[in-house]
Amino acid sequence: MLTDSAFIRRLDSLYLLSRKVLGGSLQADRRTTKQGTGITFADYAEYYFGADYRSIDWRVFARFESLVIKLFELEEDATIYILLDCSRSMQSKFLFARQLAAALGYIALNSLDRLAVYGLSNSLEPLLEPCRGRGKVLPFLQSLEDATTRQGDTSFNTCARIFQARHNRRGMVLVLSDFLFPAGFEEGLKFLQYHKHDIYCLQVQDINDTRCDWKGDIELECVETNQRQRVTVSAREVRLYEQAIVSWNQDLQRCCARRGIGLAATTPESPFENVIQDILRRGGLVA
Repeated sequence: MLTDSAFIRRLDSLYLLSRKVLGGSLQADRRTTKQGTGITFADYAEYYFGADYRSIDWRVFARFESLVIKLFELEEDATIYILLDCSRSMQSKFLFARQLAAALGYIALNSLDRLAVYGLSNSLEPLLEPCRGRGKVLPFLQSLEDATTRQGDTSFNTCARIFQARHNRRGMVLVLSDFLFPAGFEEGLKFLQYHKHDIYCLQVQDINDTRCDWKGDIELECVETNQRQRVTVSAREVRLYEQAIVSWNQDLQRCCARRGIGLAATTPESPFENVIQDILRRGGLVA
């Protein structure tokens, strides 16, 4: 269960690791182009009436007899958006995917970042409205525990457009999915990136996705649409299927590499803590 005390203690261990290696943040760099009061020097500006006199650079005044104030880069709170694939194709991987989402969301909330969670299916379903703070941890975990898979083809491209219509605030968009979207993934990733979001893809596939053990005359039923089709599976069809999956996953890798999108691929056989630890030690949710 995602809300019991033993599981939360596992999440807390990951949060402590994130504080050690990333200062508590899922992103290594949150600096913005905005200028104001901060710690990282950005530029000088002429002194104006009402400006904070503590920002005056007296060394510049002593040398040039000119009053200037120092401007600094602001560090903004991060906004983390988790897009969790809730299609039927995720059924065998759904608990593992929710554990990964729980760990990343837990770190975000404890780091006082804003967090919102949505389910991907034939449309975009809100699981957790934007919130902030440690007090939202249990509602967040409960929302994941209550989440279920849904029937119907998953349109990632449609979900990306609905998401953007709801959120103009730029942030880190974490997509948790097997990425076996019927209409593909590139258009949706391109659309989110066009709107200045940072994107990280966490691909979860199991052995049933990558290998075919069927032989002979069988009737297949689509887990998402319930459509049925009789097929004959020979060694040739098995080989073509497995090659197609390899090619699909390579396309995802090339797409992310070309666009500077972070990508990690895993299976439910790996403990979710190991996956999160590896992400943190590689620098967080960055390409």
